[in-house]
Amino acid sequence: MSDRPAYRLSDFNYDLPPELIAQAPAPMRTGSRLLHVAGTKLDDRIFEELPELLSAGDLLVFNDTRVIRSRLRGRRETGGKVELLLERILAPNEAWMQLAASHPPKTGGQILLDGGATAIVEERDGRFFRLRFTADIPLDAYLERHGEVPLPAYIGRPNEPADFERYQTVYARNPGAVAAPTAGLHFTPGLLAELDPARVTLHVGLDTFRPVTEERLEEHRIHGERYEVEPGAWERIRAADRVLAVGTTTVRVLETLARGGPLAGRTELFITPGFEFRRVDALLTNFHLPRSTLLGLVMAFAGVEETRRLYRLAVEERYRFYSFGDAMLIL
Repeated sequence: MSDRPAYRLSDFNYDLPPELIAQAPAPMRTGSRLLHVAGTKLDDRIFEELPELLSAGDLLVFNDTRVIRSRLRGRRETGGKVELLLERILAPNEAWMQLAASHPPKTGGQILLDGGATAIVEERDGRFFRLRFTADIPLDAYLERHGEVPLPAYIGRPNEPADFERYQTVYARNPGAVAAPTAGLHFTPGLLAELDPARVTLHVGLDTFRPVTEERLEEHRIHGERYEVEPGAWERIRAADRVLAVGTTTVRVLETLARGGPLAGRTELFITPGFEFRRVDALLTNFHLPRSTLLGLVMAFAGVEETRRLYRLAVEERYRFYSFGDAMLIL
């Protein structure tokens, strides 16, 4: 039996004025605000000031995944519109995808994609569909040619040409994510030059951002995500005086390895209040959606009541929330 406290869905909720949901990134990456939390001391800083807030023994760890064009559009044979969002590629012509349609197709049904290919439904698991694609090129190449930038649904504007690169970290190098590790969006090459970070890779899936709907948190099912860490990077991380994880996705990788996980695989680690952190000592993160697993992770790290206090303060001080919003540094 688990000795963790029992939490309900209402414990992971908060009120957020809609106008605080960032609809576009800050004009300059390092121009975002940074809420600096050091024990009971709080400071309102600018992100470019991050290096002066760190100690000599701190090791920053980044998730260097790169967002791919993972949204496809099409129609059913009956003409109904369909939107597909990639969860993960299984084979050159097969993938699990999230499907949005007024009447989802059944097993064996076909979707005619705008780029000319056909997707055939092989299996369904809740909101996810295993699809087989008929195209003259592999699915990853097809997505690169015909896919769209998967900006989150709460960004209520059409995609713009600049969004694809602005929704990437400047250090992104391993394609495979369907959503950005947003805490890293604030860094620039100049700021990186002042640091000596380690890198891990976790390909962020859509399920990471899915709101929790189960009343009891332990009943929520979290989908696995692929990760990989170079042996040399893990040795640096293990030996560091203090590890600062840049983003919640980085936390999941580090804590998976700290529990004996292999250097490459899939993690289904679900971090909730009461979790024992074994390698992450400090956290840099954006402000997350209510009722989300990401908010649960921050509460596990900073404490439930402390996180509520920090979020109330962020709302009062008009911080910008979510993917293109401001950041918080918890030391």
